[in-house]
Amino acid sequence: MVEDFAKFYGALSDLIKSFEQKNVLIKMSSDLDSNIVRIYGERSDALARAKTGLEEVAELAYDTAEHHPYWNLLYNGSQIIKVVLDKWNDALTEEELGEIKWYADKIKDSLGNVSSDHHHE
Repeated sequence: MVEDFAKFYGALSDLIKSFEQKNVLIKMSSDLDSNIVRIYGERSDALARAKTGLEEVAELAYDTAEHHPYWNLLYNGSQIIKVVLDKWNDALTEEELGEIKWYADKIKDSLGNVSSDHHHE
């Protein structure tokens, strides 16, 4: 299985190089230990990549809802980040600031359910 992914990664790298030779700007980021490869087009910026990464964080929170002791921290933290990223180039409204405060309060409440000696495997 690891060898299959390594072969895939090699073929994908060759494909990306072939497009780069045609002046198509593509960025590839990988974490081969986790079998993850991300491909970004030339108009992808840091904000777009952050929003996409946040979608993965939110998915983890949804998938583990109430089944992992940290899910509530993860979910509410991701909601704060979502509001911030959505308004990255604009000013936050009073309503959005209130929403962030509400999520922050939920995080504070959740901290009571997580003790420093609790470890989840």
